Amino acid sequence: MEVTLLKENDYAETMANVVKPALAACLTEGRFDPTQAEREAGLTPLGGTLHYMAYDASKFDAENNQDATASFRGCIVLSHGFTEFAEKYDEMVWYFLLAGYSVCAIDHRGHGASARDTSDRCRVWIDDWRRYVADLAGFAETIGQQYAAGQPLYLYCHSMGGGIGAAVLEQHPALFDRAVLSSPMIAPQTGMPLWLARPLVGLLCGLGLGRRTVFGKKDFDPDAPLDLNDNPGASEARERYFHQLRCGNVDYQTYKPAFQWVRQALKLSRAVLAPNACAGIETPILLFQSGRDVWVLNEAQDRFTERVRGGGSHIEKVRYDDSLHEIFSMPNAILGPYVSRIFDFLEMPTASL
Repeated sequence: MEVTLLKENDYAETMANVVKPALAACLTEGRFDPTQAEREAGLTPLGGTLHYMAYDASKFDAENNQDATASFRGCIVLSHGFTEFAEKYDEMVWYFLLAGYSVCAIDHRGHGASARDTSDRCRVWIDDWRRYVADLAGFAETIGQQYAAGQPLYLYCHSMGGGIGAAVLEQHPALFDRAVLSSPMIAPQTGMPLWLARPLVGLLCGLGLGRRTVFGKKDFDPDAPLDLNDNPGASEARERYFHQLRCGNVDYQTYKPAFQWVRQALKLSRAVLAPNACAGIETPILLFQSGRDVWVLNEAQDRFTERVRGGGSHIEKVRYDDSLHEIFSMPNAILGPYVSRIFDFLEMPTASL
């Protein structure tokens, strides 16, 4: 599918004057109560609700947005990455709406405007990785299905959200019609072999340091200038837009993991890579891999792909050798083929899979 991308030379102006007003006209913000979903998963609810942003394709089309397809294709549930937030995906939501998809994006627990279990605005802590999975599945089964309105329900997720999404696909094989995993955290990059990281982090948590910040990680400083050298090769316009969103909202300033988050990320990885779990997937998957990824392990993505395929399900891996972890933050030369590939996959006849 041909996609008209936003121009990078006037990106901020287009976002402010065209994209954001159009998104606001079809946006409903709400709170999802995960209590029932967590209890069904055998978890004790921690309390609090999760913030979400839902964009209605029919309302978007009614605004007569240029290039809108005016043909409703279903709903995409969006699952963001570690220390991210739903609003970061404004541009991707714009493209999805133009193509005829409603979008429901949740702030995962401990992120954005959702419930938190720590007083540190920058730290992310979670007691059990299964809570993320129960929350996303419950959200998709209710709010997502509501916006799908009888049409297909799809999953688009990035990084941590991709690891959570993979677990949802394993535990709820009939929930989504198709899934896109973008640089998924099948296993996190810890700076050391996972066989060493697991017992070390487990020991630190056992010593009562689970809520402590991982060594070397700092708070987000909204007064510090953006260092574009942190992401060499990314789109400067997109990086500046993400940075401004984070600086302008204290809820968006999550920036560092607690040891317990790392422990649970490693447990999630082990569960997702279990051969019997991979074999249980039925949803067709498109997995994107970033050649210059420093946040997640590509080798784990390769094993996941092999095991899902070995279990008899359709999975296609697309690798962008020159892309950083966030493919959606790259210049148009990479973003264009990425977005087009997503739509080609979602619209491909089932018989062709």
